[in-house]
Amino acid sequence: MTDSFDVVVLGGGSAGEAVARRVATSGDTVALVEDRLVGGECPYLACMPSKALLHAAGRGWTWERAISFRDDIAEHRDDSTTVDSLQQAGVTVIRGRGLVTAPGVLLVGPRRLGWRDLVISTGAAATMPPLDGIDDVEAWTSDDALSSPHRPQRLLLLGGGPVGCELAQVYARFGSEVTLVENADRLLSSEPAFVGDTIAAALQRDGVQVRTGTTATATHRDDDGVHLTLDDDEVLTGDRLLIAVGKRPRVDGLGLERLGISPNDAGAIPTDDRCRVIEHVWAAGDVTGIAPFTHTANYQAKVVAANLRGADRRADYRAIPRTVYTDPAVCCVGRTDGDGTATASLPVRETAHAAIEQRADGCVVLYADPDRRRLVGAAAVGPAADDWAAELTLAVRAEVDLDVLADVVHAFPTYGEALEPPYAELAGEDS
Repeated sequence: MTDSFDVVVLGGGSAGEAVARRVATSGDTVALVEDRLVGGECPYLACMPSKALLHAAGRGWTWERAISFRDDIAEHRDDSTTVDSLQQAGVTVIRGRGLVTAPGVLLVGPRRLGWRDLVISTGAAATMPPLDGIDDVEAWTSDDALSSPHRPQRLLLLGGGPVGCELAQVYARFGSEVTLVENADRLLSSEPAFVGDTIAAALQRDGVQVRTGTTATATHRDDDGVHLTLDDDEVLTGDRLLIAVGKRPRVDGLGLERLGISPNDAGAIPTDDRCRVIEHVWAAGDVTGIAPFTHTANYQAKVVAANLRGADRRADYRAIPRTVYTDPAVCCVGRTDGDGTATASLPVRETAHAAIEQRADGCVVLYADPDRRRLVGAAAVGPAADDWAAELTLAVRAEVDLDVLADVVHAFPTYGEALEPPYAELAGEDS
């Protein structure tokens, strides 16, 4: 027998949960298929527990108190409340791994599900670098670190992206000796150089040894701990190796080839601007390879759900914020490559708020199209930049005129005042 649904959502992470909930409220029958935690990694193994530890570290809590707080915030990795809420909303939650066996049919164990529309939201999984010996050292992924009560005395951390930077600061502030190895020339290498340089300096003040422009080639474990060999033959030693070099979309073993769907070169499922893969098949979240943040997944979920309900909604990715929740924090949005743009900047230390809090780190750089007189991108680093720089996302997305931005009044004293001189400069006004 086949249980038929209007919509089957394959993958119950942030995007899948949001699509299922939204579509169910419109009256369609919906099944959500997930073989791990319903709600995805964000609430249990990633965003929420990492931010809880960053919060605890900033307040000088003990490790034991921080871990207790982290686990409370992560609901002790128990998704029953989320499952109950979805079921009450009318979603049929099915535990298991889904396999497409034919157009319109998904197999979950012995159970056959029929679908009119299929939403693929299987997320992404941590990748392991091609290190000799990596299979023998029981390396942590970020998921492992954020669910473990153990704090290594000596931590070797591979990867200088957002996750690597956040976890380096967490463990350093709780007393671990952290060495961060990144093969690019700077941390957060996809952002403007000053961003990575500022975060590197902040991590070094916390005691992190930052090794950029360095590639790890091999690893092994013995009685002294874990050893990491670098490309210059130097060997680092720690108690634990944490891998945070990125993630790859989960597409293997789903049977998508039976629908004529092939991943792109990055291993992601390609979509159009409606988040549609092919007729009656949609994708949302990290599996699309587009701006892999929880807020992107939630945005794509809204787009998919609207289109499933008969609307014609298009995704616009020009203003997806790129955030790192270190101290100082990072918030970047839009185009920050500098090509064909006018730029203006201000060190955050020039604000009154920075003087009050005695903070000297951080800078905001704005990028504008001088012909259209519109902001096209921004990069901000500073205390709580993830909050006060949020208006830059709106400015880019709404294509606000530079004259309007220059006329915005920010409360005194706030870090948001750091935006006023660059706004005025780009608009050609005196600040």
